[in-house]
Amino acid sequence: MGQSKSELKSESNVGSDPWSIQHQTVDNINDITKDVDCRTVQLRVGPEFVELRALQALFNLVAFWASDRTLEDLQTALDHSDPIVTAWDNTTLIGFARATSDGVYRATIWDVVVDPNYQGAGIGRKLVQTLITHPRLSRVERIYLMTTNQQAFYERIGFTENQTTTMVLHSQPLEMPAFLEVELECDVGQ
Repeated sequence: MGQSKSELKSESNVGSDPWSIQHQTVDNINDITKDVDCRTVQLRVGPEFVELRALQALFNLVAFWASDRTLEDLQTALDHSDPIVTAWDNTTLIGFARATSDGVYRATIWDVVVDPNYQGAGIGRKLVQTLITHPRLSRVERIYLMTTNQQAFYERIGFTENQTTTMVLHSQPLEMPAFLEVELECDVGQ
């Protein structure tokens, strides 16, 4: 009996392929909405599969919210992310997603992007599913994400809108004194 069109399969040549454990192929997922041949598309899990310049180019192509990211900032984000999933069509980076988590209580999915030529073929869904089934996230109580325009996409995967956790602190440049001395002011009793 064959796999369904939307299943992932792990490559079985463990001895010859250094990526074998973390390297998956996407089997014929072009039945979603777009006529894309995904037989050559592979998902790879791990930071070692990210090429920074290719990732920067993908962000510049797809993500208005990430078009000004520097290579240094991208590397810092990757250094603090686990898991990281990439989608490749042969040697071309066509998709990316990453997450951060404490491994038990909370996780956040970040930067899910797919090349426009491959959007609608189920690759974004596979990127997210690979993240949420990864051992670092699979037991977490709550997985969060932020999206500007893709609510319907994430709802199809099972996410629901959350009105109770909408606080944000925008980073502001701080001037630090030559020496750092912080006085604690107590509001109690005032």
